[in-house]
Amino acid sequence: MTMNLLKSVFTHRNAKILKTAVMCDCHRGCAVVSPPHLDPGTFKPQKVLILTKLSRYEFERRRHPELTEKELEKCLRLRGSDYNNLLYHHYIHKGVENTVNSVFTAAGIETRIVYRFDYSDPNIEWADAIVTTGGDGTFLLAASRILDRNKPLIGFNSDPTRSKGQLCLPQKYSVEVREAVDKLLKGKFRWTFRRRIRVTLIGDDIFKPPVELHNQQLQYHEYRYLDMEPQLRNVQEDIPPCSETGMARRVLPVLALNEVFIGECVSARVSYLELSMDTMSPIKQKCSGFIASTGTGSTSWTYNVNKLTEQNMEEILTIVKEETGYKIRDTDEKFVNKITEIFNQMLITSPEAPRMVYTIRDQLVSSPLRSECIKPRGVAKSIAVRSRCFDASLVIDGGLSFTFNDGTRALLEIHDEDALRTVTLHGDVTEVVFKH
Repeated sequence: MTMNLLKSVFTHRNAKILKTAVMCDCHRGCAVVSPPHLDPGTFKPQKVLILTKLSRYEFERRRHPELTEKELEKCLRLRGSDYNNLLYHHYIHKGVENTVNSVFTAAGIETRIVYRFDYSDPNIEWADAIVTTGGDGTFLLAASRILDRNKPLIGFNSDPTRSKGQLCLPQKYSVEVREAVDKLLKGKFRWTFRRRIRVTLIGDDIFKPPVELHNQQLQYHEYRYLDMEPQLRNVQEDIPPCSETGMARRVLPVLALNEVFIGECVSARVSYLELSMDTMSPIKQKCSGFIASTGTGSTSWTYNVNKLTEQNMEEILTIVKEETGYKIRDTDEKFVNKITEIFNQMLITSPEAPRMVYTIRDQLVSSPLRSECIKPRGVAKSIAVRSRCFDASLVIDGGLSFTFNDGTRALLEIHDEDALRTVTLHGDVTEVVFKH
């Protein structure tokens, strides 16, 4: 099973992405047109694949099949885990999963429920739409295997008591599943095309096996979406070399829905990178790493890196008050919170925006010429990065890490045909007003 999964990930997937990359070179200015059956008024899926999260309880049950229930409870308690709490949240998750399945079935739609182990290309191709029951991790897992812009992805948060589920439908639909499916089948929605980042690597070590960063994190086991055997992970695809340098070129087999991080593996070590945004000339930068995020990812890591706290804002307002003499309510808690929220909301961009938001973390300004420095935060449609690092990685969505050492180059781009088709149901209250 693992062998077949891997072959499909690194051959079938690369063929699809490479095909769209070639098409993009020839038709860069052409808009992507959706087929008629995906018009909201006529969209009636006949087959739905439900990808469900493997709950922590189920994970432990699979991990220790030889133990009785009492023995498993004792084992977990010895490790400091709350057996009753695991079981409680397992039942919450299963309740939502069963409800989602039964509602689609009652509507005359054929369903299949699979865990990540069986989330394969044949199952994906069988379905007219993919539905997830889990959290953002399960949604990212589902998205990682969908390369077809015409394959819809809809997420239900199966345990809103533990996570907000930014990528899923609003939390109320965890309870009102029937209302959500009814809106979907009656065309009371609009398609939301979440942009994703395509990464092309150029260099000598670009075919080294990637590392799955969540393998040791049981809390986030649903993120482990690439179970790959080493002997197949470094198969070289038949891709023409870079025309400029003659070096090997590789379009990575995954698209980033949230962000791409580039930097030294050891966080205490300075990352040395050459950066070029859009058409600007490359500039060398020392920093703690570089993040390029989509609009979807602008609510995640990028947001938390750039946001101001109320303490920061209060201190800034106090300085402005002292330096200008203006009467500013710098000690008014409500006023400070309001200004802080306004600033932080400006960091969030639309998931459909055809550009990336970049962040240079802890930028070190070593040159006396300030004009040679890139602004630590901004937007770009394409980003080129050359590594000057000793032991660096390029990480996709916080999960899959590729070697990115001295001399290796990466081109980050957003293309229309790489967008992920998701839904926004009519009548939902928009929580964010995009400023960009």
